[in-house]
Order: sequence, then structure tokens, then C-alpha cells
Amino acid sequence: MAAVTRLEVRKSELSEMRRTETLIGDLQDGQILVRIVRFGLTANNVTYGVVGDRMGYWKFYPTADADWGVIPVWGIGLVKTSTVEGIVPGERIYGYWPMASHAILHPDPIRDGQFFDSSEHRSKLAAVYNRYLRLSNDPKDDPSTDDMRVVLWPLYATSYCLYDFALANDWFGADQVLIVSASSKTGIGTAYAFKMDPNSPKVVGLTSSGNKDKVKGLGLYDDVIVYDEIEERFSPDQKTLIIDMSSSGKVIGGLHKALDDAMMFTSHVGLTHYTEAGMGDHYIKERSEMFFAPGHMAKRREEWGAGEFERRSGAFWQEACQRSAAWLSLNHAQGADAAIDAYHNVLEGRTPADQSWTVSIT
Repeated sequence: MAAVTRLEVRKSELSEMRRTETLIGDLQDGQILVRIVRFGLTANNVTYGVVGDRMGYWKFYPTADADWGVIPVWGIGLVKTSTVEGIVPGERIYGYWPMASHAILHPDPIRDGQFFDSSEHRSKLAAVYNRYLRLSNDPKDDPSTDDMRVVLWPLYATSYCLYDFALANDWFGADQVLIVSASSKTGIGTAYAFKMDPNSPKVVGLTSSGNKDKVKGLGLYDDVIVYDEIEERFSPDQKTLIIDMSSSGKVIGGLHKALDDAMMFTSHVGLTHYTEAGMGDHYIKERSEMFFAPGHMAKRREEWGAGEFERRSGAFWQEACQRSAAWLSLNHAQGADAAIDAYHNVLEGRTPADQSWTVSIT
């Protein structure tokens, strides 16, 4: 029997968080119990909560009370108990977890390098979230990179997909790509991906005045512009692809107004300014859409064949991760109370652009 600590949020008010304690009895055949050793906590997880109903994120780890949900996180766990042949206690696993101390998975199918969770309630959810990497079976696994992996891997996977999506569409005819919320980790990863391609358009970052110097210091963006400069710095003669990490109606509406016909396409990715959602009168809806990275991954796996997406995105991850170590500082929260504090720090936008959080509840 194991005691499980979970952190739940009220779905209608993400600032309300509570701690729950339950006991898990004997496992059913085909299940494993995993202790979640460490997970990353970023604005990406806030997005999971904001669009939890629309995108199905609440369904991965349902609660007894429908008003409350568990925000999923990416992290590393250790198998504590197993009823599955070939998976033994102590095995290291990377994947998609609840914000909790433990989780039960039902691995099937199982391969040397990975398995998928086949729990019935997850059967119709995006496959990328049901995939778990068996790190103990990977000869290249380096535990010293765990912190960077739990924070950056899911974000930079999206970054690579955004670059690949733009490339497949010939940059949408744009002369420049504008990354909105350029200090966000996914925004920085996207800038890395574009700058690694010598044939990509000019990369421009849009950020707050407080983050401008840090964003410029990354050396990634050809130009860095602050939000207050939109009207004076953008005009209809600049063919622009917008990659939007903010979903700020004020910002996106202002950009669409300033660029007009030169706004070639807008990909909405994150919701770092989620309280400002709602695009306004100048929003060009017919050339804008929400980008869903798991859908792009599934498309590429079908087109490229088994393992090719992982090979290409993995090569990008390795280089981008190494470069990120030069500027990213990690804070660690230990225990449920510290985890709650870290969550509010991220939710309220108090984590500086060059910092991030790793969390261990146990």
C-alpha cells in the first residue's frame, strides 16, 4: 500500500490549489506503480490548465470531484511496484505525469525503449502524451541532464514542430518570423530551431521592456522589439509569420492591424497572458489557427516512418539543450508545500525569463 499526494486545482479558478492524500492498494495485473521523482513546471503547464476542457488535458488524471483537476507535468519516475513482465522496480521512466507523488500506469504495448499507457480512460487521447521512454534501457541516457530534460524537452519538442511546420509551408511567404513572448522557453527554443537553418527568414523577438536586455543577450534574435513599439515598428510592407506564445488580444490585435495584408499567418501556441485572451476587432481569423504539436508529430511519424521524427527532433534537442545551459538557471522545490509555492510563482508570472522550476513532491 502506498500513500499518494496529489495537487489539484479548481478548473474554473486556477489560482486555487489543494493537496489531497489517498492510499493505493494492490495493483491489478498489467499495472505498475511509479514514484514521480522530479518534474518540470513552466508556463506550458499553465496552458494545460487553461485549455484543459477544450484540449482534454483534465482527462489524463481524472479526480473524484469534477470541479477540480490535476494539471499534467513532464518528468522522470522510478518504478516502485510492477505486475508487468520485463518492467522491474527501480526502472527509470520519462513521460507525462500528474502533479503528484505517484502514478499508476498500464503499459501496453511495451518495447525496449518505450511503452504506451493503455488505461481505458486515455485510449482516445493524443498518443504523444501516452508514450513513456524507458531511460534505463537507453545506453545514451545521462541522469545529469534530468533537470534540463524535465523542463525543456516538452517545450523544445513543440519548438521543433513549429519550425518544421513553417518550413513545410515555405515560411508562408514571410520575410521575417516574429516570436511573440520571445522570453518564453518555447519561444527561445523556436528561435534556436529557425537560427539553425541558414535558409530561414529573419527572426524577430517581441517581449516586454523588462525582458528586453535578457532576450537580446541570448544572441538569437535579429531584432528585439518591445510591446509598446508595435505601432511604430510594424507596417504593411513587412511580410511576417507570427508565432504567438501569448494569446494576448491586445498584442495580436495590434500586430494584425499594423501588418494588415503583410500578416501572412499566425500560429497560436501558448497562453502566457491567458487573462487577456480574446483577439479583438482587428484579428485576421482566416490566416490564424491554434497549433497543436501532438497532431504535427503524428503527421510526421506517418509521413517519415518509425523513429525519424524522434531522430530529427532529438538531434535538435541535444544542441538546443547544450546552448540553453549557458543562460537557464533552475530552482528546485522539494515537498508539497514548496511545490504549491512554485506553481503560484509560475502562474502569476513571477519566474524570470532565465529561470525555471523543477519539483519533487516526495
